[in-house]
Amino acid sequence: MYPLLLKAPIKDYLWGGTRLIDEFGFETDKENAAEAWMLSCHKDGNSIVRNGDLCGMTLNDAIEALGKNALGKKAADFSYFPILIKLIDAKDRLSVQVHPNDDYALANEGEYGKTEMWYVVDCDEDAKLIYGFKQDISKGEFLERINSNNLSPVCNYVPVQKGDIFFIDAGTMHAIGKGILIAEVQQNSNTTYRISDYGRVGADGKPRKLHIKQALDVTNTKKPTKPYGDVGDVTLYPFGTVRELAKSKYFCTELIHLDGNVGIYDNDSFISLLFLDGNATLSYAGGTMKLKKGDSVFLPASVKVRLTGTAQILHTHL
Repeated sequence: MYPLLLKAPIKDYLWGGTRLIDEFGFETDKENAAEAWMLSCHKDGNSIVRNGDLCGMTLNDAIEALGKNALGKKAADFSYFPILIKLIDAKDRLSVQVHPNDDYALANEGEYGKTEMWYVVDCDEDAKLIYGFKQDISKGEFLERINSNNLSPVCNYVPVQKGDIFFIDAGTMHAIGKGILIAEVQQNSNTTYRISDYGRVGADGKPRKLHIKQALDVTNTKKPTKPYGDVGDVTLYPFGTVRELAKSKYFCTELIHLDGNVGIYDNDSFISLLFLDGNATLSYAGGTMKLKKGDSVFLPASVKVRLTGTAQILHTHL
């Protein structure tokens, strides 16, 4: 087994911009690059291996070829590849939306639910997003406000800054705002229920579909209680710093600020390394690879590597 360098599928949703093309170097024939799926085994967009004997294979097929040991024993708790990681460039605001939990999604959508974490990679000076409600409301009031197009007064609008963190449990209403570049770590699911889309129309000239019944079923109408924004403990090491971004039963994510060299491996879980900035050399038993901003590496469980350089790295595992 060896580290797999991945190519991301690109999504060109109507709210997307070109920062992933202009600043991260992603290639696409689409007009914009709203999302790059940096680590994905999902049927709606599978990462492709770019190096080694498995070059050209989808990540899903490559993992099958490597065998279940590539995922580590912690993955045995899941009946599917558990994580999907994206870069998201919101040139315009996204719809107000919500995701279901596992039980609801499995019963109604045929896939698992979606709890996710956002790390704000960059944003405009006046950028803001929606994170739940600013006060507790009833389901009745929620429906009344949707029907009267008066949801905004109860939304929790949060001004954001580069480096902010938001942990979004399934059932939390949310919307990424205009001018925000986000790294998203989530459950491996693509089920989204739109609550409001500001009257926008899709490529077919028709208003995009809303999912009011499903949203009423799954939305938690209480004010969110998890800390957000400039949170996450930072630990200083000889190689740099590590900031805890998320720790849950679905995924654990840290931000490594590398300035030197560090060994990375996990006997019990695969690891995703997403380079948000800088450059580094990855060394392993079979050779080396040069890595830069926008590169994504899948590291099979128990494979040892050493990173040397100056870089910001999103480090995700089970």
